[in-house]
Amino acid sequence: MTRVAAIDCGTNSIRLLVADADPHTGELVELDRRMTIVRLGQGVDRTGRLAPEALERTFAACRDYAALIKELGAQRLRFVATSASRDAENRDEFVRGVLDILGVEPEVITGDQEAEFSFTGATKELTGRDDLARPFLVVDIGGGSTELVVGEEHVRAARSVDIGCVRMTERHLVHEGAVSDPPTPAQVEAIRADIEAALDLAERTVPLREAHTLVGLAGSVTTVSAIAQNLPEYDSAAIHHSRVSYDKVREITEWLLASTHAERAAIPSMHPGRVDVIASGALVLLSIMERIGAREVVVSEHDILDGIAWSVAGDSGA
Repeated sequence: MTRVAAIDCGTNSIRLLVADADPHTGELVELDRRMTIVRLGQGVDRTGRLAPEALERTFAACRDYAALIKELGAQRLRFVATSASRDAENRDEFVRGVLDILGVEPEVITGDQEAEFSFTGATKELTGRDDLARPFLVVDIGGGSTELVVGEEHVRAARSVDIGCVRMTERHLVHEGAVSDPPTPAQVEAIRADIEAALDLAERTVPLREAHTLVGLAGSVTTVSAIAQNLPEYDSAAIHHSRVSYDKVREITEWLLASTHAERAAIPSMHPGRVDVIASGALVLLSIMERIGAREVVVSEHDILDGIAWSVAGDSGA
């Protein structure tokens, strides 16, 4: 086995996985997995730049992660940065800061690479199951973008579209510096219009409706699962490979869109950093389910981070 560290820095959160990986057996033994909400993409859709305070939050998390990586003795590290840093004019500032702290340069990957990692991370342990029909549609709803990937054992087609939960919230639900509480019907329709246009774009190259099993990744999807199960706290074991019906996703999404900040914050499984963006993320999930006629979503806690770890271990690199 090889001890590896993988960091995924997205628009809303930065996450670390340290694991022992054996590409010959397909075994990934998790030693530590953690997530910090840093909102790196704060204001990027509007200004085109990474905000100084967002950079500092991210660098603080990197310092914490560097200490843990050293403590656990990871032999290899890969740092992947996604949507927010791809879009920012001042991304060189971000690259220099990460290099100084962690000793590796962040790879600002393309949407296609992001999709490849997500698919590998989500499906590697599902390939031997006969209760899940193929092909899979893996949907990774991030802060700035959503990746849609169709494949069996390997990716057949993939597309990244700019309908992440932070981007949709900032674009449509922020008025005079505050998030609408709750959003108006017109604001919800504006988000829906963006989502539908993005799905139209994705369908030009990705056969979404050919998928037989929908696999949902990332915080918006896992939080919907936690709410559906009425968990007393966030519980990864209960969430991983749970199944949430279309009717339940619709019920939760409608409630989130009609709720106040205080009501969402009171959900025991809700991470404080997701309170303002969860409604947009849930709406992205619901819209995809409606588009393809999915009766349920299989929720995975294994995602792009696991795919990055496999690439470090020398398997399914991109």
